[in-house]
Amino acid sequence: MAVKKIGFVGLGAMGLPMARNLAKSQFNVRGFDLRPGAAATLIEVGGESADSAAAACAGADAVMLMVVSLPQAESVLFDAGALDALAPGAVVIVSATCPPEGVVTLARRVEATGRLFVDAPVSGGVVGAESGSLTIMASGSDAAFELAMPVLNKVGGKIVRVGSEPGQGATAKAVNQLMCGVHIAVAAEALSLAEKLGLDMDAMFDIVSGSAAGSWMLSNRGPRMLQADPPVTSAVDIFVKDLTIVLEAGHGAKTALPLAAVAHQLFLSVSGRGLGAIDDSQVIRAYRSLQGRE
Repeated sequence: MAVKKIGFVGLGAMGLPMARNLAKSQFNVRGFDLRPGAAATLIEVGGESADSAAAACAGADAVMLMVVSLPQAESVLFDAGALDALAPGAVVIVSATCPPEGVVTLARRVEATGRLFVDAPVSGGVVGAESGSLTIMASGSDAAFELAMPVLNKVGGKIVRVGSEPGQGATAKAVNQLMCGVHIAVAAEALSLAEKLGLDMDAMFDIVSGSAAGSWMLSNRGPRMLQADPPVTSAVDIFVKDLTIVLEAGHGAKTALPLAAVAHQLFLSVSGRGLGAIDDSQVIRAYRSLQGRE
C-alpha cells in the first residue's frame, strides 16, 4: 500500500504550510480546519477543502493531525468520525505536542481498528513548516513508519526515528520543549534587563544574537519581544500547555526540573492576565511587570 490520498486536520500557522508542501508534492491532500477559509491557500496549490474532519479523511490512506492538543486529536479521530472515514490499513500521523501516556492510549485505540499509528511531533516553527525543513521526532512500528515516511519526507528535513513504540516521539518532544521554553524565558529576562538599564535595544540584540549568548530561540523570538504587538506565530498558552507536559514527565520520572518550572510560571503569569493568545515572545511582559514597568 502506498499513500496517495492524505487528510490533513489543523491548518494553523504550521499546519497550513505543511499541508501545502504535501499538495505541491503531488499528493491528493484534503484539508480541514474549524476556521472558515483556512484552506483557501491550500486550494491554490492543488489541495482540496473539506467541510468536516470526516470528509477530509474519507477514503484517505493517511491523516496528519496538526492540532493543538491531545483532546483535540481524540475529538477529531473519534467524535468527528475521521478515523472511521479512513481507508482500511491507513496510517494516522499525530504531530501535535501531547503527553506521552496519552499518545500510548490514543495509539492503542487507533490500532484496534486495524489502522497504523505514528507518533510524530515536530519542531522548527513556522519557518521550518514553510520550507519543509522541520525536525520530526517519530516513533511507531516498522509497518507504520514505512507507510508514513513518504509523507514525513515532504514536511521534514530531519526525521529521527526515536523508537518503535507510540509515546517515544512525544517524550522526545517534551525534552525539546523544555529547552525551547527555557530559552525563550531566559532571552526575555536578558532583554528586559537591557531595557531596564536603558541600553540601545537594537545594538543589544545585535550583540547577544551574534555572540556566544545566541540561540535559535533568541534569534527567532527576540525581535518580536521588542515589538509592542507582534504577529502571533505561537501563542503563550501553547507553552503553558507544553511546559505542563514537561513537568508531568519530570514528575512521573521523579526528576526535578527547576528551570522548566520557573519558565512555566512566567508563561502562566502572562496567560493569567488574559493574554494567553498573544505571541509567546511576550513572556517578556512577565519581567516588565515584575520590574514595575507594565
